[in-house]
Amino acid sequence: MTTRWQWSVGVLVLVAAASPRSALAQGDGPRTHSKEMLTGTNVFSFTYMSASGNVNPIDPAHTIHPDADFDVDLALVGYSRSFSLFGRTAVGSILLPVGALDGGAGGFLFSQDDSARGFGDPVLQLDLNLIGAPAMVNIPDILRYEPDFTLDLVLTLGIPIGEYDDDSLANLGQNRWFGRVGMPLMFNLGDWVPGRRTTLEFMPAVWLFGDNDDFFSPGLFSNNTTLENDFLFQLDAHLTHDFTDTFWGSLDAVWYYGGESTIGNLSGDKLNDVGVGFTFGYQINDSLMLTTGYTATVGGGSEDLDLGVFRINLVYGWHPLIEGLKRLEDAQAKLDKQHYRDLIARELAEVSPDYVKGSGEHLPNGSKTLLVDSNPLTIYSSAAIQELRLEAKAKDEKIADLTAR
Repeated sequence: MTTRWQWSVGVLVLVAAASPRSALAQGDGPRTHSKEMLTGTNVFSFTYMSASGNVNPIDPAHTIHPDADFDVDLALVGYSRSFSLFGRTAVGSILLPVGALDGGAGGFLFSQDDSARGFGDPVLQLDLNLIGAPAMVNIPDILRYEPDFTLDLVLTLGIPIGEYDDDSLANLGQNRWFGRVGMPLMFNLGDWVPGRRTTLEFMPAVWLFGDNDDFFSPGLFSNNTTLENDFLFQLDAHLTHDFTDTFWGSLDAVWYYGGESTIGNLSGDKLNDVGVGFTFGYQINDSLMLTTGYTATVGGGSEDLDLGVFRINLVYGWHPLIEGLKRLEDAQAKLDKQHYRDLIARELAEVSPDYVKGSGEHLPNGSKTLLVDSNPLTIYSSAAIQELRLEAKAKDEKIADLTAR
């Protein structure tokens, strides 16, 4: 049976929030900002993402190119660690994208197809709880944690050192600083136990962008065309529910507003687009979780945002305290099994000492343990001896009864 603290180990991997994959796709994803984790939890994440549309899928500004078509296959490797900050649960993260991007654009005056291979811009993120999740430093803290409502502050920063070519429309790096300020909220609508959790989650955020002074110029502008973007407001929403102790699902939605782009002397329109999707999550074991999902925009016009994203995310979480407890449990189970084998061997030794030998192991009190010889002939012989012993005992009892008469 799974104990509450064992289940909490599985919850540790929900710190996938620590993987700020939202900076490269549509939305953070459900159950990303769960804070039921011990201080000092470590998380590795690996995400595969396949996306296509009329924007560069790894550009958080989602600058629309009406006549363009982009396709990306991306791997995102992340590391996260939880810690205490001002007495609250906090998570620091780093994410590194690497992959392949193909893009093409055509129009009345020019046409060009490009591709890019290599690394994108690394992303740093700090996720600090403000309400509902104080720092948890031991197992009792986890056991007492029953969230009704949580509110976090998320700060994300993209560092412009990824692959970039100003003669290409397809780039894995953005050639400019970008960042996000968000405040994820989670409402717990059910019991906070495995198999019963239901949550309603929102993530309002504002994206801010520096200028790209070497944006792609197709020959219509002078060299060193500048791309500017106004701030972009993004709202993610998720309704999640446990189907079993280890399997859950979510209905997802995201809304983009703002982010008006200016390229040279030309200005684009503000975004006002909605995406919908779904996510499924499966907890493979105490420390490993797999999630997969798909999100797509619902606009249909050539000037609307057109983007579809498929993702698979594998997250592994561990904590020294939890791993120590698991080793203790394994050692106890081994000890119990060792003690049981020794007890059986000692009972057999009373009638058939030749069929018992030393195991070479010792109990905690220092005594040597015994082991029944596992040779099949030995087992059959010992069984026969046990049967004869029972028959002899029965006859002794019968003789004693007759004598008593």
